[in-house]
Amino acid sequence: MGTRIGVVGSNMVDLITYTDRMPAAGETLAAPSFAMGHGGKGANQAVAAAKLGGDVLLVSRVGDDLFGGGTIKNFQDLGIDTRHVRAVPGTQSGVAPIFVEPSGENRILIVKGANEHLLPADVDAAADDLRTCGLILLQLEIPLETIYHTVAWAAREGIEVLLNPAPAVPELDVERILSATFLVPNQTELTILTGLPAETPAQAEAAARTLVARGIRAVIVTLGADGALLVTDGPAVHVPSVRVRAHDTSGAGDAFIGAFAQHYAANRDVQAAMAWGASYAADSITRPGTQKAFADAATFARFREALKASAGA
Repeated sequence: MGTRIGVVGSNMVDLITYTDRMPAAGETLAAPSFAMGHGGKGANQAVAAAKLGGDVLLVSRVGDDLFGGGTIKNFQDLGIDTRHVRAVPGTQSGVAPIFVEPSGENRILIVKGANEHLLPADVDAAADDLRTCGLILLQLEIPLETIYHTVAWAAREGIEVLLNPAPAVPELDVERILSATFLVPNQTELTILTGLPAETPAQAEAAARTLVARGIRAVIVTLGADGALLVTDGPAVHVPSVRVRAHDTSGAGDAFIGAFAQHYAANRDVQAAMAWGASYAADSITRPGTQKAFADAATFARFREALKASAGA
């Protein structure tokens, strides 16, 4: 099975406001700082995998506005194959206003824009190139019909799929994504998918098992500071988080998935890929922003060496 990673997904321009606190209804506050960056769940995951050395093909749509060309150039500068990233005439690019509090916690709004125009026909048009991939990543910032179409197509082609059901929507038809190899929700998304509480690791395992019982091969629940949990039809496996001082948690889940995909595509070791992803996500939250906070392979290697040194001290 090939090591190339296909990403059929979204891109956004992040509009990040760092605030001392969130305003109350009707209140206006002065915020300390603002930044712009490239984001979107599909793009973030593609960038994380590419920065770690992964061979990444992206299928995505941008607007024909001032953001579109810069978004495509960013992908190209990072070595991502952009043959199937195109502008939609008369459409705005997706944007994500993000509000970050001093603790590093964030609140995010998304305006999908051109991402709503990534259609099943676009996946078909990219099919010859997607067949060169051993793993395809999907998220829910594009139309659900495109998700269902891609999952079914990949199953016919024998290509593994990782679906990150984010942002979670109750309309997602689980029966139509059962052939996905991995479903990777966080705790909130897991609750929306199952209707069950997932606040603790034990609750998350119980909720995830209901999805496995329906036919999902593997559910990986990201637990924030508690790490990640792999649930299959066997015993659950918990991968702990790496403790760091959080500066900005924006994009941490995408960092985990992109790094997981890069490691898994190369090695096909799920637990090792989860540990790799957990470390990469931890490193990412020590810096502000999303994609710009993602380490390249050399920087991440230094982070891992520092962890080993501190563990042995």
